[in-house]
Amino acid sequence: MAPADLVAEYGPHVPLPPSELELAEFEQARERGEQVVAPAPMPYDRATQERRAKRAERELGELGRVNPLALEEFAALEERYNFLSTQLEDVKAARKDLLDVVADVDARILQVFSDAFVDVEREFREVFTVLFPGGEGRLRLTNPDDMLTTGIEVEARPPGKKVTRLSLLSGGEKALTAVAMLVAIFRARPSPFYIMDEVEAALDDTNLRRLISLFELLRARSQLLIITHQKPTMEVADALYGVTMQGDGITAVISQRMRGQQVEQLVAP
Repeated sequence: MAPADLVAEYGPHVPLPPSELELAEFEQARERGEQVVAPAPMPYDRATQERRAKRAERELGELGRVNPLALEEFAALEERYNFLSTQLEDVKAARKDLLDVVADVDARILQVFSDAFVDVEREFREVFTVLFPGGEGRLRLTNPDDMLTTGIEVEARPPGKKVTRLSLLSGGEKALTAVAMLVAIFRARPSPFYIMDEVEAALDDTNLRRLISLFELLRARSQLLIITHQKPTMEVADALYGVTMQGDGITAVISQRMRGQQVEQLVAP
């Protein structure tokens, strides 16, 4: 290119374009939605350009010596960053999957608990009237708006009483109410057999007879294994098993089929 052409294209009469910093600031302001005017070209002024050149040289000197390992360090950091970014995305995806599973489990819990509560509450009302003829019992949710954290309160009103709090009932009434709750669960979600350990130990004869009538209802669908010292309970059993210690220190297990069948005796060490 001829000198005349260079002077014509880059001579002092040609305005200087905006600096990269000015253009970057303009783009950032425009992205923020600000009303800004694009930076205009500057007329050439030798003194101004010399000051800009000196300032640029000073700022370049302040940067210090060039690190020859900067590119390698940058590559290592970039690789580490990409690895961590990938791990972060995996964690976010796993968290989303877990939250979806938790939501599904919570929904299932709500459905199962709601169905079970309705069934148990219905059975409790019926069983309670068997144990307390003329009485009233029911189950109540303490916080029905939050089924995942709600508790269950048992309200029991024996016949002739106005109280419904369990703490105000007698020992026998508390025991029968607890049995009514257990049997209600048994009937709502039946099992092949149930084991009860002296559940009637604290009951008088009247309440014991009521409990035995409940056993008769329960045994129609399940097998009952009852540990007891009460003779009325033994009288309604299909089979009895007793354990005793003989004089020679040998444990004897005695079994008897009721309903008039023969007594069998088994001796075990």
